[in-house]
Amino acid sequence: MIESKPKADLLRYLQSARDALLWKLDGLSEYDVRRPLTPTGTNLLGLVKHVASVELGYFGDTFGRPSGEALPWLADDAEADADMWAAADESRERIVGLYRRAWEHSDATVSALALDAIGHVPWWPQERSEVTLHQILVHMIAETHRHAGHADIVRELIDGAVGLREGNANMPPGDRSRWEDHRLRLERVADEAGRG
Repeated sequence: MIESKPKADLLRYLQSARDALLWKLDGLSEYDVRRPLTPTGTNLLGLVKHVASVELGYFGDTFGRPSGEALPWLADDAEADADMWAAADESRERIVGLYRRAWEHSDATVSALALDAIGHVPWWPQERSEVTLHQILVHMIAETHRHAGHADIVRELIDGAVGLREGNANMPPGDRSRWEDHRLRLERVADEAGRG
């Protein structure tokens, strides 16, 4: 029988999402990592900045363990959604470094506290702001994987690169023409169903 180690299991899932999110930046120019590719401006570096920011909050402030990182884009007078994009003077290295420091801070919190440790999320409604470390770990796994999924799509729109993680595309084999044929077929099916 395999013995489960709940903290280790949860951290492994969180780390796989963290790694996937950062991997989507590999090999891209400064322009491409900042390039907004949805009507709401979703971009790769902004996703990393956002997830770093919320991870610091959830594993820091929520459990009375502030990181000490300055996050001016979260100040009361900051522009709305300033955590979802990187300004020209916020380098990729700075944002990625912030994210890696967030991991260290978060992992230290997880190591220091029991899964049933109580915290309070200051930006959640009062009636549900009391949480456990276990809840926050699950929340951050879901949040990080959600944004890694956004990054998958944004990266595919930039240069066609796809995959779950380095060395594991998690996609059926096929070259560019196979995928173009597949997409056209799906477009025809959608059209047919829409006329249905």
